[in-house]
Amino acid sequence: MTQFYLGLDLGKRRDHSALAVVERVQAYSPYSGARLSSIDLRFLERIPLGTPYPVLVNAIRNVVQSDLLRGRCALAVDATGIGGPVVDMLRHAQLGCELSAVTITGGEHQSGNGYEYSVPKQDLIAGVQVLLELGQLRFARRLPEAASLVRELVDVRMTNTTPGRVRIGADGCGQHDDLVMALSLACWRAGCRENSFGTHRIV
Repeated sequence: MTQFYLGLDLGKRRDHSALAVVERVQAYSPYSGARLSSIDLRFLERIPLGTPYPVLVNAIRNVVQSDLLRGRCALAVDATGIGGPVVDMLRHAQLGCELSAVTITGGEHQSGNGYEYSVPKQDLIAGVQVLLELGQLRFARRLPEAASLVRELVDVRMTNTTPGRVRIGADGCGQHDDLVMALSLACWRAGCRENSFGTHRIV
C-alpha cells in the first residue's frame, strides 16, 4: 500500500532542485472508514547547484529503494521545461515506484492520463495552504531545511502580470521557491488516486 509520496522540483542552471518526502497518515473509523489524518513532511533536501542529473537520478533511486520506502512510495516530478529528459532518465532507472510527470502551468484546469499531468501552479500552492490551514500538514522534528521552507512559504505570493494571468512565486522576495514546489508536488500526489478516468482528489 502506497504510504510515502515524493515531490521533485527540478531547478535550472541557477536554481536548486529540491526533494520532499511526505507520509500520508490515515485514521480509521468503523463508521466512515479510512480518512486523512495528516500529511507528515518526513524529509526535505535542497540539491546542491551543479549536481549532474545522472547523479540526481541515482540519489532518487537510493531514496525510493530504502528499507522504509521500498514498494510503498510514489514520485511526482516537475516535468516543465528541462524536466522532460530527466523524467525519461527516471523512467529508465527502474525505481520500483509509481512516477507521475507533472507539467506546471499558469492555467486554471488540471488534466492527466495517469502518467502525465498538467497542473496549475496555483493549485499546487493552494493544496499546501489548505493543509496548513486545516492543521493537517506536520513537519518532522529537526528537519534540516525547515527554516528555509518557512521563509519560502511566507515569501511565495500571487502577482497580477497581464489581464487574466497570475504569476505565483518568490521572485523579488529574496528567496527561491524550490522547497515549496517540491513539497507542493508531494502533497498533490499524496492527495490523488488514479483510475482510467484520470485523477481524483481525496484530501
